[in-house]
Amino acid sequence: MLLSLVVHTYSLRYWFPATVMLGTAPAYLLSWGVWRFLSTLLPARLYHGLDDRMYCIYQSMVLFFFENYTGVEVIIYGDIPKNKENVIYLSNHQCTADWIIADMLAIRQSALGHVRYVLKDGLKWLPLYGWYFSQHGGIYVKRKPKFNEDGIKKKLVSQIQSGAPMYLVIFPEGTRYNPELKNVIAESQDYATKEGLAVLRHTLTPRMKASHIALETMRDHLEAVYDITVAYEGTLGPDRQRKPAPSMPEFLCKECPKVHIYFQRVDVKEIPSEPHFFRRWLHERFEIKDRLLGDFYEHDDNDKLCSFPGEGRRSSLGLSKTLPAVLILGGLTLPLLLTDPGRKVYWRTWVYGTLLGWLWVNVLP
Repeated sequence: MLLSLVVHTYSLRYWFPATVMLGTAPAYLLSWGVWRFLSTLLPARLYHGLDDRMYCIYQSMVLFFFENYTGVEVIIYGDIPKNKENVIYLSNHQCTADWIIADMLAIRQSALGHVRYVLKDGLKWLPLYGWYFSQHGGIYVKRKPKFNEDGIKKKLVSQIQSGAPMYLVIFPEGTRYNPELKNVIAESQDYATKEGLAVLRHTLTPRMKASHIALETMRDHLEAVYDITVAYEGTLGPDRQRKPAPSMPEFLCKECPKVHIYFQRVDVKEIPSEPHFFRRWLHERFEIKDRLLGDFYEHDDNDKLCSFPGEGRRSSLGLSKTLPAVLILGGLTLPLLLTDPGRKVYWRTWVYGTLLGWLWVNVLP
C-alpha cells in the first residue's frame, strides 16, 4: 500500500500541472478568438500587440510549472541583453523540454510574448494549440522533398509587414539528439563526412535550410542571432555515458535539478549571406557547441562539477512573473466548468475547435 501511495504521489507531480496547462486551453482560445474577431477591422499592429500579451500570459503559466513548481535551478553563462531585440534563437536539440528553455530566456528579457517557433509539421495536429501556434506566427516545416520554401518566406514576410516583434526559435538539428539512438547519430555523422564537415559527437549535424531562409528573409528586420547551448544536469550515468535528456513529464516530475544555458549573441551583420558560407558558419557554431558539451560531460554529476566555461550565474524567476498568469487562466476556466452551459461550451471548444484547427492548418498552411 505504501508503494502504491508513493507511485500515486509521483504521478501527481506530472498530472497536476499537465491537467492545468491543458485544461485552460479552451478558455484561452475562446478569449483569443473574441479578440481576433474584434480586431478584424483594426490595424494588424494592434492585433499583434494584444496577441503577444495574451500569449505571454499563457507562456508565463507554463513557466510557473516548469520553473517555479519544479524548483529547477537555471544557470546562465554570458550576458543576456536587457533590451528586447528581434532575433533568431538557435539551439541544440535534445528533448521535448527544449522549447521551454527559449521561454526561460525570453521572460528574463521581457520578450516572452514575442516567441515564435519553427516546428515539425507533425505538431500541427496538437489539439487547439497546433492551430493557434500557426496563428501566432509559428511555422510548420516538412523535410525534403516536401520542404516548402515559398510558404516559409510568405509567413515570415507577413509577420514583418505587420510589425510583429520576432523571437524566432529554430533547432537546426531538426531531430533530437538521443545518445541511445545510435543509428540516428551514425547517419548524421555520415552526412557530415560526405559534406566535408567536421564530425560532431554531442550534437547532430545541423541542417541549414530553414535557418538560412529565416535569416535572409528577415535580415533587415533582425538585430542578432542568439546562439544557445543547453545542458541538463543529471544526464551522466554511473558508467560516465551520456543518458537521454529529460522529457517534459520527467522535467515536471522534478528529475532535472539544474539547467545550464550558455548564451552567445552574434550580430546579424557578422553572419554570411551566401549559402555555402552560411553552412560553414552554422556548422562552426555547432562545433563550438560540441566542444562545450564535451567538456561539460567530462565532469562527474555526483561531484557537482558540471559546468560550461566562464562564470555561471544562478537566475531565479520570481512568482510575481508567473503566478498571476495561473490565476488569470484559472479564473477564466472555472466559470466554464461550474455550470452546465459553460461545460457544453468548454467541451465543444475542445472538439470543434480542434477539428476546425486541423482543417485550417492543412488547407491554409
